[in-house]
Amino acid sequence: MTKKLRITTAAVVIFAMMALGAVVSRSSPKAARSESHYLPQFNESGEMMLPPDNMWREWVYVGSPLTPNALNGGKAGFPEYHNVYIQPWAYEEYKKTNAFPDGTIMFKELQLTLGPADHPDGSQTEPSGRGYFPGAYNGADVSVKDSKRFAATDNWGYFNFNHHEPKAPTAKQQPTDKCGFCHIAAAKKDEVWTQFYRLLDQ
Repeated sequence: MTKKLRITTAAVVIFAMMALGAVVSRSSPKAARSESHYLPQFNESGEMMLPPDNMWREWVYVGSPLTPNALNGGKAGFPEYHNVYIQPWAYEEYKKTNAFPDGTIMFKELQLTLGPADHPDGSQTEPSGRGYFPGAYNGADVSVKDSKRFAATDNWGYFNFNHHEPKAPTAKQQPTDKCGFCHIAAAKKDEVWTQFYRLLDQ
């Protein structure tokens, strides 16, 4: 093999390795997030840490109830779409056992309706028809199941990462009389509103 041919062959090999590395570097983060057994993270103060990189949007999408202001006397408690997600591993476990495992995160990302409204009920008219359409994100409410950490509050902890953007990087556990009481009183199953989510209503 000539010196020139050896150099050319080496260059091709190096280029191929660089190209492969680029593909791996582009695909690995997403693959790692979707395949990982993500569990809730807490800091030394006991505050829950917001899952990084908006990873919840790659989890299992459960559904989006909507309670706009215009249908609630002008001031709804949660005037948004409630886009709910659950980690893939927790959903798979739920399908097998019909119970939410410890470590389950129910991530409710809030999203305002698109405005300004065209009609008194808050709806607007678009080419597809009159209705409600998703607008800006507006914070998040999160619940976590942990029978040890939240034993005193029926196994679930509730966290508010702001009702506006940007979402807070950490959140303190909410007192039971602020969030948990409603779930305890009216949620269909294990403090989860499965009656609103066909995917979970087994």
